Amino acid sequence: MTPTIRTVLGDLDPAELGATDSHDHLFIRSPLLPGEELDDPAAAEGVLRAFAAAGGRSFVQWTPYGMGRGADSLAELSRVTGVHVVAATGLHQAAHYDPDTLRALYDGLAERFIVELTTGLTAEPATEPPGPPGPPAAPEAPEAPASPEAVRAGLIKVACDPGTTTAHTRQVMAAAADAHHATGAPIAVHLEPRAHPHLVLNRLHVRHGVPPHRIILGHLTRLPDVRVHRELAAEGVYFALDSPSRAGHPADHQAFDVIADLVEAGHASRLLLGADTTTRTARQADGPTKLLNDLVPRLARTFGPELPGLLLTANPAAAFATDWRTP
Repeated sequence: MTPTIRTVLGDLDPAELGATDSHDHLFIRSPLLPGEELDDPAAAEGVLRAFAAAGGRSFVQWTPYGMGRGADSLAELSRVTGVHVVAATGLHQAAHYDPDTLRALYDGLAERFIVELTTGLTAEPATEPPGPPGPPAAPEAPEAPASPEAVRAGLIKVACDPGTTTAHTRQVMAAAADAHHATGAPIAVHLEPRAHPHLVLNRLHVRHGVPPHRIILGHLTRLPDVRVHRELAAEGVYFALDSPSRAGHPADHQAFDVIADLVEAGHASRLLLGADTTTRTARQADGPTKLLNDLVPRLARTFGPELPGLLLTANPAAAFATDWRTP
């Protein structure tokens, strides 16, 4: 089989991917960020049109199940803007969900991820602030797509915890690994500032057998230890360096240095770039466009014109391309 990238409009030849925002959000909501929801299709269209005008061709949305992925809008947005869009299945940390919703999801979680990767994104519950536990809800059947047009996910999004790994995270990562083995899908990981990425790699790779080159670690710039960066890159994982285009982000000042160190250490082939716009406030910084207009020229001036093409085009084409399997 020839590897392809699974977009919301179908499977894409990696050669057609073009300049890619490898970690971002058109739609997302969380009870932890009240009033900052990204839920407006017209605003999302504006983001994609501006991104395309700056030279962008593909946009990878890491919003997982239950966080307002905009499944009914993604295909049309891709059509009208000409930007390839990759959607995600998976789950974030437990704090982003109502406890009753999670209890209903745990039974058959890997199967849900597989359905969303091979058949279509499923309908999501409304996200409400976590409250006191109630009686378990009946499991929702994952077979019904969210809209008449089947929009399939092209990656699995999971997250580590700020401290000790929780039972929720262990269960989600195990389900993600099962879904990877069934379909071949890459797994994208949200890292916390105090994360232990070697433990994440150990859980997914050593314990559950996911190859390192199928793992994409996000928010690496939150972790200041360059030794850890180099060790992980040597293992063969991909890094989504997703804060360089976010104005005011605490990691902005060190993001370029992280990229420079990994490039100079010979790990440029493991690096992806993204804006990771998660709130209405952050969207005002025009992250995806700034990524292309500000960071890319700086990289070209420092390292030569070939590096931006590697980080924006060649590396994403390898990281997201899959020999898709249907169990």
